[in-house]
Amino acid sequence: MRLQKTPLLFLAVFLFMSTGAGAQTKNTFLLSNPEGEGVSSKSILHFLEAAEKSKNELHSLMFLRHGKLIAEGWWDPYSPELKHSMYSASKSFTATAVGFAVSEKRLSLDDKVISFFPGDLPDSISPNLSALTVKNLLTMSVGQKPEATYAVVPKDSNWVKGFLAWPILYPPGTHFLYNTLASFMLSAIVQKVTGEKLIDYLRPRLFEPLGIEGEDWESSPQGINTGGWGLRIKTEDMAKFGELFLQKGKWRGRQILPAGWVEEASRERIIQNPDKPQSQRDSSDWEQGYCYQMWRCRHGAYRADGAYGQFIVIMPDQDAVIAITAETPDMQDELNLVWKYLLPFMHQGKLPPDKRDEELLQKKLTRLSLPKPPGTDFPGSEKTISGKSFSIEPNQRHINNMSFLFTNRHCLLTTKIDTAIYKISFGLGKWEKGETAKPVPGLFSSKSFDLLPFTFSKVAGIYRWIDANTLELTLRYIESPHTETSICHFDQGKISVTIQNSNDFGHRKTVLSGIQN
Repeated sequence: MRLQKTPLLFLAVFLFMSTGAGAQTKNTFLLSNPEGEGVSSKSILHFLEAAEKSKNELHSLMFLRHGKLIAEGWWDPYSPELKHSMYSASKSFTATAVGFAVSEKRLSLDDKVISFFPGDLPDSISPNLSALTVKNLLTMSVGQKPEATYAVVPKDSNWVKGFLAWPILYPPGTHFLYNTLASFMLSAIVQKVTGEKLIDYLRPRLFEPLGIEGEDWESSPQGINTGGWGLRIKTEDMAKFGELFLQKGKWRGRQILPAGWVEEASRERIIQNPDKPQSQRDSSDWEQGYCYQMWRCRHGAYRADGAYGQFIVIMPDQDAVIAITAETPDMQDELNLVWKYLLPFMHQGKLPPDKRDEELLQKKLTRLSLPKPPGTDFPGSEKTISGKSFSIEPNQRHINNMSFLFTNRHCLLTTKIDTAIYKISFGLGKWEKGETAKPVPGLFSSKSFDLLPFTFSKVAGIYRWIDANTLELTLRYIESPHTETSICHFDQGKISVTIQNSNDFGHRKTVLSGIQN
């Protein structure tokens, strides 16, 4: 943890950073305590406590005020060095690449989309397609209904061609409809005009100046970064991006992104549902207006926003940035926690020191952990099953064999899916960390499209015995929001397995049956 407990320690850290004593610190934030930046430590404590009692499962939090880090925490088994899938928060980075390209005069927002892809156009070009501009892509006002993402991505190898062939019902710029493939098209345009993938174009312009390292981004079958999703960065990197926008494109006194672009990209461009009653709009952070691949929020804020609760909330009126990774079925509820427990307790001036609450906050932040199932031990059951292999009947997950090996409070699960074999370790009542090539659950079955730029995913596994015949295996993909839970019931040489992914939120289960080999 980088948060400091005493003014003396903070001074020591500040002097260390000021003298350039180590290259590893050159991109970290200045550190402070909450009261020193006008925030109540108690309010952050209440936020953490409320989050843990809510339907929202938080994985990390970073809270910046006046450019200084005042609170940070990771819920074990998540940790600071891990990247996290951004989902649609990736879109804000894609728009930033467009901003750089505009500033370098490689394109303009009024450029027609069809002008970039003469070889991918449909046989007949409608007036609406002909009128479609880069700005329309940025503001989600393409005019398609429905949008094409879930029709094109799973089936077509050429997503550009699939997008351009999709009907545009309304004149571009007149109707808002969230359109992830439009964000992909922005990535394709950047690659077309720069000759570089989006991630490579951003690296010297954004990632390196901000000290962001180890980032990766999924790509389409044609080698174009997905744009609308697929970026993985650390929570600290999210906070840096938010602070860059809060400071109107400046980082450490250097203008990284044109200030004019920041203001233009974060301003309301289109209202999502203009006919909705004002009372409904006032209660929703999804009805405040859309910017350039960012959302306006209530309370004068705006945000980068990713599925399952990945947020970079930028609050100009409070001079604050809040970065959160999570998995939640209700993203509005997650934002409501910020508005209820943090926003009202950001004051203009410093607050009197509150050593007791500050120490309680530090203790809380260092001990954050997701609930672990109790490690009930059934040595006899483990001995009976250990080393046994089970043939699984045909199923939608293509699992055809499972075997279990128990040694010293560890379970090694070996699963054969089609022709691939995956070995994953689980600890009894404690997380066993490792890596696997097993596909990550998510909105798309990415592995089947060869989108991922990495081979192995970091995981943490834990197991418990529900009773003498029932084994529960919990596998967290700790660079994503998601978890897979398998409940295995053994009965006289037979096995039944119920598998559920957390991103289904209880709506779908897969039940497998098998017999011991």
